[in-house]
Amino acid sequence: MSGPVLTVSGLALSRGGREVLRGVDLTARRGEIVALMGLSGGGKTTLLRSVAALEPFDAGSIDVDGFRLSPGPAPKERLLLPLRSKVALVFQQHGLFEHLDALRNVTLAPIHVLGAPREKAEENAVALLASLGVAHRRGALPRELSGGEAQRVAIARALAVDPPLLLMDEPTASLDPARRVDLGETLVRLAAEGRTLVVTSHDDDFVRDFATRLLVMAEGRVVEEGPAREVLSRPAHAATRELLAGASQSPARAR
Repeated sequence: MSGPVLTVSGLALSRGGREVLRGVDLTARRGEIVALMGLSGGGKTTLLRSVAALEPFDAGSIDVDGFRLSPGPAPKERLLLPLRSKVALVFQQHGLFEHLDALRNVTLAPIHVLGAPREKAEENAVALLASLGVAHRRGALPRELSGGEAQRVAIARALAVDPPLLLMDEPTASLDPARRVDLGETLVRLAAEGRTLVVTSHDDDFVRDFATRLLVMAEGRVVEEGPAREVLSRPAHAATRELLAGASQSPARAR
């Protein structure tokens, strides 16, 4: 397997006097789907935001395909342009611009950040939307899309800059079981094409079925790591066992 696309070393971040991340180490290689699990407040989303340079951090380092982020205030956006073509983040609530239709959401970064010609950006956007099964919704505004459709448009928008690293925050949160399977199969296909995916999730079935590797976070640290099926079948850390016990008793699981 090739070298890491993402390397996080000793990442530490405090907010309002609280240690949110406390020395997190993480690597993700090309073709991997790495899942992050943990109880709410464990630092998963903050970690993703730090990798995407949306959250400054206090100590450690982040390397995304050769672009290095260091502690301290976030760099000016013009200095982050090389990073913007290497990593994209799909937010839990999609984060689509409500006043733009699906096509314009997807073409926004290629045109205005990367300087792509509009015609080429639109051609690529339609192809991405088609590959995700939502090309027929290209003219729809976000409020006119179902949760699953909005998720796929958000993925297309993230892929429009052709990043080697795709981050996804709780991608199954608004999806029914059938759509979760569809999404999982899409992520497997993207990984097979050579992308690296790092995904936060509370859905242990989804992680078991589709993730390559699992990291469990608790109180800002990685407390357990290994092949997803192995960790979920034979959890070694108390935090992992607590997480799985809570999932088994959730209303969604009961249904």
